[in-house]
Amino acid sequence: MRVYLVIVDESEEALVALRYAARRAAQTDGAVHLLALVPPQPFNAFAGVQATIEEEARSRAETLVTAAAGNLLSQGGKMPAIAVRMGEDTKVVREYLAEHPEVSALVLATAKDGGPGPLVSHFTSLGTRMPCPVFVIPGHLDEGEIDRLS
Repeated sequence: MRVYLVIVDESEEALVALRYAARRAAQTDGAVHLLALVPPQPFNAFAGVQATIEEEARSRAETLVTAAAGNLLSQGGKMPAIAVRMGEDTKVVREYLAEHPEVSALVLATAKDGGPGPLVSHFTSLGTRMPCPVFVIPGHLDEGEIDRLS
């Protein structure tokens, strides 16, 4: 079974990657893993305030990834695996891939306009060793084009 990992955030790129991964998983009788990243929060000298800031960021990420999972289910897909992790984005993705050798591909998308984005740039740079292929979906594609591609 093929497993497609999608990084979930509030960007349009995440929606493009999620649509492609969901369609590809349906075509290959595969599954989707959703990973929401919670960036490290700036240090605050007051521990209670720091804990509140971190909890709010984590709660927001959990809401986002749960909504993405619901969207996938409403389109007739299988329930995805969901993870929310705190830390530096590229490091967290690498750790997740190391912990989940069943992941067949990391699915990312570029922005509609402008550069490819930091995750795409990092994971597709020359010399980057990955345990799985990285699928980069053009962010300007509409839903029909994504469906045909997948």
